[in-house]
Amino acid sequence: MFRPIGDQRTQTDVGYVQRCDGTLTDLVIIRRHLTGNTKMAKARRRRSVLKQRENPADTIPQLPWRSVENVYPPLKILSDDQVEDIHLTSMRILEELGVEVNSPRALEVFRKAGAQVDDATMTVRLDRGLVESAVATAPSRFTLTPRNPDRRIMLGGNSVNFGLVAGPPNVHDRVRGRRTGNYRDYCDFIRLAHYFNAIQLIGNQVVAPVDLPANSRHLDTYRANIVLSDLVFHCTAIGRGRALDGIKMMAISRGLTLKELAQDPGVVTIISVNSPRKLDDAMADGLMAMVEHGQAVAVTPFTLMGAMTPVTLAAGLAQQNAEALFGITLAQLVRPGAPVLYGSYTSNVDMRSGAPAFGTPENTKANLASGQLARRYGLPYRASNTNASNTADAQSVYETQMALWGAILGHTNLVYHAAGWLEGGLTASFEKLVLDVEMIQHMMEFLKPIEVNEAELGFDAIKGVPTGGHFFGEPHTMERYETAFYQPLVSDWQNYENWELAGSLSATERATGIWQQALKDYEEPAMDAAIVEELDAYIAKRREEIGTGEP
Repeated sequence: MFRPIGDQRTQTDVGYVQRCDGTLTDLVIIRRHLTGNTKMAKARRRRSVLKQRENPADTIPQLPWRSVENVYPPLKILSDDQVEDIHLTSMRILEELGVEVNSPRALEVFRKAGAQVDDATMTVRLDRGLVESAVATAPSRFTLTPRNPDRRIMLGGNSVNFGLVAGPPNVHDRVRGRRTGNYRDYCDFIRLAHYFNAIQLIGNQVVAPVDLPANSRHLDTYRANIVLSDLVFHCTAIGRGRALDGIKMMAISRGLTLKELAQDPGVVTIISVNSPRKLDDAMADGLMAMVEHGQAVAVTPFTLMGAMTPVTLAAGLAQQNAEALFGITLAQLVRPGAPVLYGSYTSNVDMRSGAPAFGTPENTKANLASGQLARRYGLPYRASNTNASNTADAQSVYETQMALWGAILGHTNLVYHAAGWLEGGLTASFEKLVLDVEMIQHMMEFLKPIEVNEAELGFDAIKGVPTGGHFFGEPHTMERYETAFYQPLVSDWQNYENWELAGSLSATERATGIWQQALKDYEEPAMDAAIVEELDAYIAKRREEIGTGEP
């Protein structure tokens, strides 16, 4: 009635599963392979679980640091004609309606370039010829180099990079609950960003350290970024002074002059356009400070359909496109050839409550369509994989996953807020960071091309196993079994009994143990003591200047 697999019963316990059509087939349970006696096997499993509890560092598998390439063609959600219609509407917005600019210096830059400037309303209208000629000077790809050149990242082309969450005023984990952002938690997030190889960029103040003075806390966060990690990081560009501090501290960490750093940039900022159609003075001045020194700027309108744009996706994309091109034009007028990214942050609001929504189908489609717009102008592309959930639960994961697929299939070069975002950006979550790293690693493996050659096709292996047999012990399998498949960070593939024995933990609960262990295992990257002293001297000097009202 039941058919064992050949003569393998001494090596493998065999289970059976009934197919939907009523026929029976063999189910070999991989976990029981070569376990022998059942009592001995259970004892071994108990010892294994206890060992994992005593030494959980062995249970944190992660992919090595690597540059990620998107080998697949981008998904085109819009026709070429539709892309052109959006472009033409964007040009009408810039020519007929314009953008309010609150920076006198930026107004003067536009005026000298031939733009129409209305001083009474501070509105700038741009001719499409001016926009297209300025955007054409922007590079299609560029690199950012942190203090560790081995962690250099490429932005543009088929490259994909994942950034840490940025900006939340609150922080949460399952152990200590939700609390106001603080410097201790900030530093722990930077340690985790350095520990997990899937994170390649530190965003703007992963959590706001409100226990530090508001006018100088950026100096402390820059120092943590540089000393506790060796990654590219985001400069706060709210005004000229904060941007320059980040630029200068990166230069110190690399032993470069500002002129040398301009030739090999190492920091990036996000310039938000206050949709609809307003660029404030702090953002404009921060943008100009960054590009004057050759550093990267991602111009990202904050366009939520139904609130900051009309409710239709076509209108939202047209407005986003106009605002993004406006900021990119300013960057190129200040410094032709300055590294810039086309930024997309288009999602929608809940029309019943007005609350922002992320990871929606509309958000996913916006990520895809925005990639097409970025490619139309030959620009590197930034998007995000955000969610609106209030806790690290299933909603937070499926919304993040929706947005992430849109970003990946849309050929995003920088996935911002990729790890740790929660509560619509109001909270940075330790558990969510770990869950996001798992999703990022899945994407990294998904993006690896399929090898097809004689060895991979395995004809001899197929030939060598009789019908109804199995491949567990075959040379083709034994040569590859350790690296054949992705080993998950969070997923638990144990059977139910072993899962119970290990504590019946959910994925979120397992994530707690992972970030705790990662912090224990974290090692601070080596740094020359003289450079640390120079950084600290710079910070001390700037604190005095800021205290006396210096910019």
